[in-house]
Amino acid sequence: MERLPLPDALVAQARAYASGESDPAEPRDAATVVLLRPGASGPDVYLLRRQTSMAFAGGMCVFPGGGVDPRDFDDELLDRGLWAGPSPAEWATRLGCDEPRARALVCAAVRETYEESGVLLAGPGPHEVVTDTTGDDWEADRVALESREVSLTEFLEKRSLVLRTDLLGAWSGWLTPVFEPRRYRTWFFVAHLPEGQVTRDVSSESASVTWVGALDAVEQVERQQILMLPPTWLTCLEVGQHADPDAVLADAQERTIEMFMPEVVADGDEFILSTPPYYAALMADR
Repeated sequence: MERLPLPDALVAQARAYASGESDPAEPRDAATVVLLRPGASGPDVYLLRRQTSMAFAGGMCVFPGGGVDPRDFDDELLDRGLWAGPSPAEWATRLGCDEPRARALVCAAVRETYEESGVLLAGPGPHEVVTDTTGDDWEADRVALESREVSLTEFLEKRSLVLRTDLLGAWSGWLTPVFEPRRYRTWFFVAHLPEGQVTRDVSSESASVTWVGALDAVEQVERQQILMLPPTWLTCLEVGQHADPDAVLADAQERTIEMFMPEVVADGDEFILSTPPYYAALMADR
């Protein structure tokens, strides 16, 4: 398969850190969601290409997601009965963190997915899901949520909805390398596109959006037709090994997350980022 050598600028950053010229940045917690739908030859994934002007991952294709907001820790969401599905304690076990952080990560995953794709993992009850979020009133609520005019708790309460945490699966965890100036501790989730809902190009941070087969996305990166950070690319590669979204979600139910931080390693005359052994095996099989 085509290797993904590191740009010279990234290698220089790593060397500067190793020499003691720079200090590590404190990572920020983040959540990202791999939205899935059935494709012609396996799962399709939903990708946003970030504006080239963005300070982090400019021009890269990414999944919907973003940083945890302080209001994602809101206890009121649970107190008001707006949470359905696995408890925060169960999510803490799956995500490998404490309960308050687990609750905030799940809220951030649902909130950011709605803000960046128009897809809402919520419903009128614990076994129902919203089927259409395309109306002007929904868009007004999405913008209010994105601008932090309202919190997720306020939005759900206004709409008489509950958070469908059971629609999410825990997938993986990636910590930005220690030498990067902007660092994120990111939990990757997976979710099936709810029946009746459609994705929309609504994010102010994206230059374009697309649905593409997971393995097709991998090949486009290898042909240098699109750009991805290694965790996104490797996630597409792994998701593409499954027959359909249901198989991906079933796999996710068996997982507990361990955070992985890539390191720069030599690969012949080039430098690449290290990967967990499982991913290395997938790469070798291509």
